[in-house]
Amino acid sequence: MARGLFRKRQSDAKQSGTEQQSEKLKKNLKDNLQELRSFLDNPNDLVIREFTIGGEANVPIAIAYMDGLIDRQLFQDSILNNLLTMSVKKQVADDKNQLFEEIYQIFISVSSVEKTNGFEDLINAILSGKTIFFLDGQETVLLFETKGGEQRSIDKAVAETTVRGPRTAFVESLGTNLSLLRRHIQSPSLRLKTYQIGKRTKRSLVVAYIDGVVNPTLYKEVIRRIETIDIDDAPESGFIEQWIEDSFLSPFPQMDNTERSDSAVSALLQGKVVILLDGTPFVLIAPVTLGDILKSPEDYYERWLIGTLLRSLRYFAAFIALFLPALYIALTTMHPGLLPTDLVLSIAASREGVPFPPIVEAFLMVITMELLQEAGIRLPTPIGPTIGIVGGLVIGEAAVSAAIVSPIMVIVIGLTAIAAFANPTFSIGITFRIIRFGFMIAASAFGLLGIILVYIMINIHVTNLKSFGIPYSTPFSPSMVGDWKDLILRAPMSMLTRRPILLDPEDAKSANKGVKES
Repeated sequence: MARGLFRKRQSDAKQSGTEQQSEKLKKNLKDNLQELRSFLDNPNDLVIREFTIGGEANVPIAIAYMDGLIDRQLFQDSILNNLLTMSVKKQVADDKNQLFEEIYQIFISVSSVEKTNGFEDLINAILSGKTIFFLDGQETVLLFETKGGEQRSIDKAVAETTVRGPRTAFVESLGTNLSLLRRHIQSPSLRLKTYQIGKRTKRSLVVAYIDGVVNPTLYKEVIRRIETIDIDDAPESGFIEQWIEDSFLSPFPQMDNTERSDSAVSALLQGKVVILLDGTPFVLIAPVTLGDILKSPEDYYERWLIGTLLRSLRYFAAFIALFLPALYIALTTMHPGLLPTDLVLSIAASREGVPFPPIVEAFLMVITMELLQEAGIRLPTPIGPTIGIVGGLVIGEAAVSAAIVSPIMVIVIGLTAIAAFANPTFSIGITFRIIRFGFMIAASAFGLLGIILVYIMINIHVTNLKSFGIPYSTPFSPSMVGDWKDLILRAPMSMLTRRPILLDPEDAKSANKGVKES
């Protein structure tokens, strides 16, 4: 009975809210303010100031805003002071339409002023940080753009460390992030399309691309997927990524995410689409391929020999992170004949007294390593790295001393952990951690044959996987030789004069990556 009553109240409230939002504003000032208070349940942070303007005319007006969402200095200097000091003739004050237009045209000095007579528009505006101006006798209100309040200033990226390159990173303010893009790409071709995401929160989402560069089919596909989003709120760009990605069953990330402004600019200049969400410093880049994930913006800031070396090391590190524990299990349990005799004897001597088979030994150490990584992330910044290093040393030394694991296994796991940290993208690091367990299980059951079978399965999956219509394994397969000069090898900058073939951009000729378009 109680549950049914609760549902009825919810339904009545929803229906009442819908009807109220569809209403037009009234001419009476008191009625409009009462309706605003009632709809928002008169919260403590709702500020409504009623006063009169026009000198002896004493025309009633009201200003309403949400405390903490507006720029107080802008409100004080450009709105409140102007209204308090304004003086109008009596005949103008008697004509409310003329007075309203004079306030709209002359007396308010904010950059953006809009009109509306809909209650729904008023609610959305005040909750997004705008200031509402009411004039008694008018059923239209003015919406002043005063969004501000406390926010984090531009700083360097936290999740993506920078050795050489711009230190500016995105923040939680969408306006600030858009200004960063504008500063880097001073071109009229930069397009920023705004959408509202979240039925309850109405967050702003911006799709950025460069007109004349991006493939229109790619842009339209991104928009089509964004328009299907139907959720109450999207507090982080990860919600958007999971909603619009091609395959939610794949462990591979099908969109790249970054908080570095130079990474987003480079993607736009290549012909990709960047998605920015208000409230998060992480922007999404679409599409993405396996080769893109192992690239770093710093590859282009150093000379091509250094960039090629660093990228090659990254591919080698990915191989170690995936295969090293599985190779140890396979070679020590099923294929010791493939190793040099001295090495086999050394491994056998180090394993003397260890009660567990290699697969159990490897799983114990890998899981311990995963726990230390997770603990290091969750702990406070000053002690997180310390706990990870000290915990690894203490646990590893204790495990060897207790003959639970062999010293060679500690070396294998240590190399695997170091190689995993060499990946520039956090998401692909997690993917490698998941796949690593599959290789280990296959190696314990079938040896090298099991590793090869799992590797074939992963290649089949990657070849069939797509990111917004682009094959994930491109340009490896389907092979696009023209893009290989910026794959594992990073060719000299003078040779990188064309955009990636796989993106099929409208303008194939490219300025060098990372350079502003002019």
